[in-house]
Amino acid sequence: MATKKVTVTIPEDLLDEIRAEAAERGISAYVAEALRFKRDRDRLGELSDWLQEEHGPLTEEERATAFEELEDLDAEHERRRATGTHGTGEAA
Repeated sequence: MATKKVTVTIPEDLLDEIRAEAAERGISAYVAEALRFKRDRDRLGELSDWLQEEHGPLTEEERATAFEELEDLDAEHERRRATGTHGTGEAA
C-alpha cells in the first residue's frame, strides 16, 4: 500500500496518550486506524441522514436497538484489540 508522509499538529497531552496506546504498532499505524474509523463513522452518519430523509426519523425502539448493536460492536472491537486479532480478518 502506498503511503505519504504528512505533518499534523497534535496537543501534547493527546500525543503522550497516543504514544502509550500505539506502543509497538507505532504512531503512524495508530493514526491511520483512527482516521479510517472516523471516515467510516462520517460515512455512516451521511447514510443515516439520507435514510431519515427517505424514510423518516427513527422510532425510539429503533434507536435503542441501534445503540445496543453499537455497544455489541464496540465490545467486539475491544475484545479483538485486546487479543491482537483486530484487523487480521480472523473470524470471531
